[in-house]
This record gives sequence, C-alpha cells and structure tokens, in this order.
Amino acid sequence: MTSLPSSLAARTPPGLHVGFVGSLLNRAEPLRRDAEKLARDPKARLLSLHDYHPAIDGGALATLPLPDLPFDQLALIGIQDGAPLFGHIDPTASAARRTTELMSLLASLPASEASTYAAARSLLDWHSRHRFCANCGQATAPVRAGWGRQCPACLAEHFPRTDPVVIMLAEIDDKVLVGRQAVFPPGRYSALAGFVEVGESVEEAVARELVEEAGVRTTSVRYVASQPWPFPSQLMLACIAPVDDPAITIDTDELEDAKWVTRDEVRAALDQAPGAVFLPPPPYAIANSLFEAWLAGA
Repeated sequence: MTSLPSSLAARTPPGLHVGFVGSLLNRAEPLRRDAEKLARDPKARLLSLHDYHPAIDGGALATLPLPDLPFDQLALIGIQDGAPLFGHIDPTASAARRTTELMSLLASLPASEASTYAAARSLLDWHSRHRFCANCGQATAPVRAGWGRQCPACLAEHFPRTDPVVIMLAEIDDKVLVGRQAVFPPGRYSALAGFVEVGESVEEAVARELVEEAGVRTTSVRYVASQPWPFPSQLMLACIAPVDDPAITIDTDELEDAKWVTRDEVRAALDQAPGAVFLPPPPYAIANSLFEAWLAGA
C-alpha cells in the first residue's frame, strides 16, 4: 500500500504530523512466498544497516546491491521504487542503542524513509530476539521471506509481534497532565503511557494507567492517532481523556513528577520559548503530536 485510504486518513486530525508513518513501501505480502525469485532480480537492494543503525545517502536510507547471502538470512522488507528491498537477518547483530545521535539522524530523514527504517528495524530486531521456539525451545528458522519463523522440531510457527501501548493526556479545565520519569533529560515532561494488558481494551488501559500512575479518573476516552515505535516494536495509541478531579497521587515507581499545564504553557514548550515550564518530547515522538492535536482541539 502506498497511501492511506481517504476513509482512514480522515480520522487523523488534519495537518497532524506523526513520526515513523508514511512509508512508500509496498509490503508485497502476496510475493513473500516467491521471494527467492525477487532476490534474483538485478534491481534487488539491501538496506545498509550496521547493528540496525542506518547509513544515509543523500538524505535517504542507503542501500547496496544484494550480496550473496543465504536466502534464510534475507527478509523481504517490500517493494520500493519498483525494486525488491531486503534486510539482512544477521545472527551476529545487536540492536543499536537509542542514542541521541541515532534519533537525530532519524529525525532528519523524510517521513517515508524513517517509516521504512522503522518497519525494517522492528522486523530484523524481532528475528534477533526470537531465535528459539517458545513451544519446545528448539532453534527456529525464518520462513515467509522473513515474516515468520518455524520450528523444525514441533512445526510451531511464530510471527512478528507488536506490543500496544496507550499514551494519553488527561484533561481538565483546559489543562492537561504531564509527567516525567527520572530517566528523562532535565526538564522534560511528556504524556503518561503504559502497555495494554491482556484482556483489556484501549479505553480500559487508558483509565487504568491514569489511576495507577497519577491517581486521576477519566470520564471518557477519545482516540487521536497511532504510531509504530521501533524500539523494539510497539504501537503507540494516542488518546485524550477528560478526568473529573485534578488531585494527583503519583506512583513514584513510575513517575518522578507530574503537573497540570495550560494551553499557553504547552504552546511555549513546543515552541521552545525562553522560560517555558517544561521541555517537550522530541518531534518524532507521538507525545509531541498529541500535544499539537490537543492544542488544535482534537
């Protein structure tokens, strides 16, 4: 798929930028069963990644002619510009740390390229972390052009997973709740977030996390947008949740601090104005997009 259907695009607030979305990649699912033929295509390319850290060429992800690798070390990322694009399932690779340099590099890429990187990194990193069968413990091997693994002993199939995470702004009296963790850079505050648990809806996860982390109770939940987050493989589900009481009780195991901020304070933070009361999340994070959406009336 090269673009969102209008029915889906209309659900995202107009003009809202969300990082790691917008890839021009055709995921080519029907072609995965014949990917060995694609690997023989002279136009086939390999993403240039070292421990999942991308090389950049002219402001885009660098690629190389497809090297002579065993086919079970290749994952078909998709078709881009008419050429098959592969990633290397490298058994020796280790995931690149999410350093300031890496994130600055990704922030400089066009949205379509950053999104392609996110898909490739999540897929390849999944292979690194799931080399053994969860059913019987035997070593597994890639199948379906890298979009699955199968155990030769018990024949169990395993597929890349995505972990859903709710990220939300509690709202009351035209203010929103922001919090910070001790690992954040000095002064940074963001939306609250937490993993969706088994047997739980998005709305229930938002309500639970707000009570657990800050002691506030929501009266409703409205969805805003989603974002794939490739560190390692999460789907961020951004929401806004009105609450009925501004009193905060912080879970100090989760948060170092939390506070209510006004629209003017959020705008000043996003504009990085002198004297802003907090440092916002970076532009590629959906928390930043969520602040923008709230200011726009989402």
